[in-house]
Amino acid sequence: MAGSGQGAGTEDPRVAGLGAAVSRLRRELACHPADLCDRGVAEDELAALDAMVRAGTPEVPRLRRSLLLVTGALGSVSALAPALADMRRKIDAFGDLPRPRSGG
Repeated sequence: MAGSGQGAGTEDPRVAGLGAAVSRLRRELACHPADLCDRGVAEDELAALDAMVRAGTPEVPRLRRSLLLVTGALGSVSALAPALADMRRKIDAFGDLPRPRSGG
């Protein structure tokens, strides 16, 4: 059906991989005992990423924005670094943002 966001039983493997990476980071963050001042920001963005994955139509600019916010909130937490790096690789699989044309 047009506009449903999903093909006839086919799921983009990048979406599935991102979903697994987001779930992993959410689980590890939930288990992390430290009182992080930006935990709420990270949890909100991870929830937004999860919703995009469930819809099956993640948008690269929104993925990049969420990655930036989550990295800013959690990037200094070494215990979460492997899961965060995995999520970044999964987002990178969607490609780069289009570059603005230069005026010169």
